[in-house]
Amino acid sequence: MTTSRSDLQRTAAEVFGWEDFRPGQLEAMEAAAAGRDVLCVMPTGAGKSAVYQVPGMAMPGTAVVISPLIALQRDQADAINEAAGAVRAYVLNSTESQGAWDEAWAAAAEDDDARRAKFLFLAPEQVTREEIAERLRGLDVSLLVIDEAHCVSAWGHDFRPDYLQLGPLVESLGRPVVALTATAAPPVRAEIIEQLCMREPLQVAQGFDRPNLHLGAGRYVEDEDKRRAILEQVSALPGPGLLYVATRRESEEYAERLQEAGVRADAYHSGRRKDDRERIHEQFLGDELDVVVATTAFGMGIDKPNVRFVVHADVPDSVDSYYQEIGRGGRDGQACEVFLHYRPEDLGLRRFFAAKAPDEDGLLQVLNALKGRHNPVPAAQLREELDVGARRLSGQLSLLEQSGSVEAGEDGYCYVSRRGGVDAAVQAAVEFSEQRENIDSSRLEMMRQYAETTECRRRFLLNYFGEDAEDMCGYCDNCERAEEQGEELGPQESEGPQPFPVQSTVTHPEWGPGMVMSYEEETVTVLFESEGYKTLSLELVLEKELLKPGR
Repeated sequence: MTTSRSDLQRTAAEVFGWEDFRPGQLEAMEAAAAGRDVLCVMPTGAGKSAVYQVPGMAMPGTAVVISPLIALQRDQADAINEAAGAVRAYVLNSTESQGAWDEAWAAAAEDDDARRAKFLFLAPEQVTREEIAERLRGLDVSLLVIDEAHCVSAWGHDFRPDYLQLGPLVESLGRPVVALTATAAPPVRAEIIEQLCMREPLQVAQGFDRPNLHLGAGRYVEDEDKRRAILEQVSALPGPGLLYVATRRESEEYAERLQEAGVRADAYHSGRRKDDRERIHEQFLGDELDVVVATTAFGMGIDKPNVRFVVHADVPDSVDSYYQEIGRGGRDGQACEVFLHYRPEDLGLRRFFAAKAPDEDGLLQVLNALKGRHNPVPAAQLREELDVGARRLSGQLSLLEQSGSVEAGEDGYCYVSRRGGVDAAVQAAVEFSEQRENIDSSRLEMMRQYAETTECRRRFLLNYFGEDAEDMCGYCDNCERAEEQGEELGPQESEGPQPFPVQSTVTHPEWGPGMVMSYEEETVTVLFESEGYKTLSLELVLEKELLKPGR
């Protein structure tokens, strides 16, 4: 039985109360209902969840939703159940009792679609367990939904090894895949499609511009000056709002200082007790808190429309992370103040966090455990044999898989023989890890450029995500400064030559293929597959012919 456009429209209206659709939503829903893979890139708050919720409810069978955060799973399941007026969505994670798991599996196995579980929410590390994957293969799965799909990409800002193991599950279920993300530059989209084994997916990429966000940044020499400016700004801004910091200790210190200033503030980080985190969530959603001072652990999946400011006390690890975090502000379309406080010295802390030296001995142990086996070895068996934690093993397997020394399948992992044996395989994994560290470092460099740019900040962000934006926005600190001083920041054509169009492919003699991301003043920024982002002098590029069109 096919699910028609009218079926989707009726379900949207009768179940969810949605009479109208946002741009791209209905097109993506129709493709999924017709059995076609879909990659949906929509800014935070643009309605990505509806893309799977409506067809998942309208189609026969159960939609399996892979989501990385337990809080996000619960929020989405509760919203579906409230709209449906019955329990149609179930959450399966480590916090649920065995009884809850049994109830969910029983509901998903119901023959009567009117009583069947329409949605199962799981975390990526759960579906890679063979016993879970086997039960899923026994269900009538309508859709396989991968939320926060950028996590599958080594280019992405929140790479998670468990996401790499979703490809075999996609192949075994043989159902349309719906991949959702708020931030994905073109190279990230390409890797999502490859890693999730998507077949000619419909790509729906809505514009990244959020014109109601007022963008600004401040640069400081002394740390004390920066802290004073942050406290003065956040105390004066109308709430509710978010203050993002780099460490747990900072979140508690800023929250305490704001409380002393009479602001209803609290600190949120992953080290706090679960009850405290839930309380802060509820108080913030209920406008009982003016400010949440948070690490990046807070915010994903929190759909609060009236956040009036998003202030960063520290530089995020990438423009991708920054854009996702500021996207939590102003979802009601009203003005929202977005501000980045920046000291060049702060980059050292981010570089420390980004450094990930691979465990060569651990990699060697995994390879030796797989070498000589005639059959694939499940991850659970490897964990038991090697006596290592699940997260550590997952990271090692993903590194070996990406560097070509291990293959993943439905039944487990196999060693891939290569010249030089296991020693060469370890070296290949180390080199791949170093390449990924170069990419992370280059993304941090792009964040530094954003903090220090004197050009239009909105244009910088849109160019980063592959959108051409020529004119000054008039709603960032740099545009306002230029207007006051009678300067011009755009259009871009006045800034100099553009020998290669934005988003075109180029080749460098040393760094290989890349994509042109943006121009600024006398420079061009290119995203290279092997090195990450590089900002080059246009004069040298033209003089030395450093870039050639195409591959």
